[in-house]
Amino acid sequence: MAEHDNGVESDGERKAAAATHNLGSLLATDRRDFLLRNNGDQVKISELDGKAVGLYFSASWCGPCQRFTPKLVETYNELSSRCCKFEIVFISADEDKESFTDYFSEMPWLAIPFEDSDVRDNLNDLFDVGGIPYLVVLDADGKVLTTEVVQIVNDYGPEAYPFTAERIQKLKEDEQAAKQNQTIQSLLVTSSRDYVISKDNHKVPVSNLEGKIVGIYFMISSFTSGDDFTKLLVEMYQKLKENGENFEVVQINLDDDESSYDQGFEDMPWLAIPFKDNICHKLVRYFALETIPTLVIIGSDGKTVHSNVTELIEEHGIEAYPFSTEKLKEIAEKEKTKMESQTLLSLLVSGEQDYVIGKDGVKVPVSELVGKHILLYFSAQWCPPCRAFLPKLTEVYHKIKEKDSAFELIFVSSDQDESSFNDFYTEMPWLALPFGDERKKLLSRTFKIYGIPSLVAISPTGKTITTEARDLVWAHGAAAYPFTKERIQEIELEVEETAKGWPEKLKHELHEEHELVKSRRKSYICDRCNDEGNDWSFYCNSCDFDLHPKCALEHDTEITNTGDGGDSVKEGYICDGEVCYKV
Repeated sequence: MAEHDNGVESDGERKAAAATHNLGSLLATDRRDFLLRNNGDQVKISELDGKAVGLYFSASWCGPCQRFTPKLVETYNELSSRCCKFEIVFISADEDKESFTDYFSEMPWLAIPFEDSDVRDNLNDLFDVGGIPYLVVLDADGKVLTTEVVQIVNDYGPEAYPFTAERIQKLKEDEQAAKQNQTIQSLLVTSSRDYVISKDNHKVPVSNLEGKIVGIYFMISSFTSGDDFTKLLVEMYQKLKENGENFEVVQINLDDDESSYDQGFEDMPWLAIPFKDNICHKLVRYFALETIPTLVIIGSDGKTVHSNVTELIEEHGIEAYPFSTEKLKEIAEKEKTKMESQTLLSLLVSGEQDYVIGKDGVKVPVSELVGKHILLYFSAQWCPPCRAFLPKLTEVYHKIKEKDSAFELIFVSSDQDESSFNDFYTEMPWLALPFGDERKKLLSRTFKIYGIPSLVAISPTGKTITTEARDLVWAHGAAAYPFTKERIQEIELEVEETAKGWPEKLKHELHEEHELVKSRRKSYICDRCNDEGNDWSFYCNSCDFDLHPKCALEHDTEITNTGDGGDSVKEGYICDGEVCYKV
């Protein structure tokens, strides 16, 4: 059984949801009319009469189940303390009784005995359980209220009871109203807590934050990729405090274990929400969190000023404060002026770092590259798509150099150690920034490099031509040079001209099931000759079947192709398709 994907309901789920069920016939057998507690006590199934019942499909080997079960226990215990008419029945997907017993010992509700595998299998089939954790709630009459209870409990906890559509709609409407009337109190205060804490565990009333600009900092201390930003934020925070600014940070640490939480907070100069506080995941949903770290800025009036200023702080530091619309406009104007005045020297010279390196470590002054077309190649040896792209880029590099000596390429490495950098660079015929060069961070921020391999084209005047040169190299090879809009438009006209006179559709003996349609295709492997193709294919979308025009048309007329061919891209096992993205 798979871990659950909380997506669109299947046909089976919809049918089960539309039906009314008798709990006795669902949960009992001819020999058993009871359920179990984790201490071995038997509870008659008839005692569930008049109650809403959650059927909880879960297993000890399932990581998402292990993370969700404590949240469900918390919700269950709160509802029990309110004397709500609600019960949960555990339906195990464990493969042995010891695992079942150990896992069930953490649960305060009922369970179907492990031995009754037929009942458990029937319930899995009835509710079309394709993944776990999965929780379906039936009302007192046996009608399914919802099959999306895992998400609902994660979002609303015990406040979702009695899990009716009306209740969930009311909660959503309340959230919208809260956003319209948002204050720092409505964001950070709960029914059981009206304070945040300092690193020495001192309680600071949330009311003390009123009238201040507050940064709500979502982080996970075990994510080392956020360490650099945390250092920047600490530095900015301390400078703002020294300057007497009315600014505070409240940390939302999403670590799962308390030791990691403590470690991630012990050296911080600001405040925090207590460990595992219920409001943490509510705020994740409230701000539609997409990445870690995220710093949300709340204005002195309690309203959201900006949903994430991490990139602004990385690029502009304290100058981005107070992150207002006026400040962002000011920054944008400065950025525009900076781009208009950009030169190769302004990009690649920083203090005494006024050179790049060639083979054998020879220093090449940046001044010698002024007036040339430059490609900046962001890459790393650990990245499979980068390794797959390198032979193609090397071939293109040599072809361009044959046509234009006023062209150079510079490797900007994301390798994690110098040995890897050196090994990878030995395969390259061009220049490079030295390993660990601080200019790499500046260039990555300037060109917003979020994934590798990336290729940025710089004109002889030092202006940016395009940050999408990698795609152009894959599609058109050396023919894309010098990567300007005008050159790409010329290529498009050439590509369109090439296909004039070709049929719009054809049948081929290698694919008799469907007609093949003349299609523009960025990159593909021909299913006849196994060569890489681009620009045009005779393609079957239903079967993902490609034929080169030269293979599809089967005549002696030469088919012109503006691309260079080459090997297909190898998808990396730790990367997404042709690009390794930053986590």
